[in-house]
Order: sequence, then C-alpha cells, then structure tokens
Amino acid sequence: MSPKTSESRGNAGGGTGGARGLLTPARIAVGALALLALIFIFENTRATRIRLLIPEVTMPLWMALLGTAVTGALCGAYFMRRRR
Repeated sequence: MSPKTSESRGNAGGGTGGARGLLTPARIAVGALALLALIFIFENTRATRIRLLIPEVTMPLWMALLGTAVTGALCGAYFMRRRR
C-alpha cells in the first residue's frame, strides 16, 4: 500500500517542480534589469553625435544604447555558451 501513496505523491510534486524552475530569483533579477535598461534606452530619444572609429555620425541616442545593449547581450551569450 505504501508504494501507491509514494507514486501518487511523486506525480503531484513533479508537476509543480517544473513551474518553480521557470521563475528562479536569478531570472527575475535579469528580467527586471532588462526592463529597466529598456526604459532607460527609450527615455533617451534625443539625437546625439557619436564617433564610430573615424566618422562622426548623428543618430538618436536610443539607437546607440540599444545597439550597445544588444552587442553586450550577444557577447555574454556567446561566452556563456562556450563555458558549458
């Protein structure tokens, strides 16, 4: 009789464990930081002069910030993938 009760408990507990793994504190923190970064980027919409190696270009600041954030995210993802 005890094997049946342990099986039913294992099935009930297994369904909730997968949902808990989806929202870890680290993922929530990264999501909050990403949201704050996007708010910061889209609040800065003025045009600004940016020097790209040699030429100087005028573009909206949000485009430069977003490009920098995407480049950083891609570099971080690349190095984390190589670590595994």
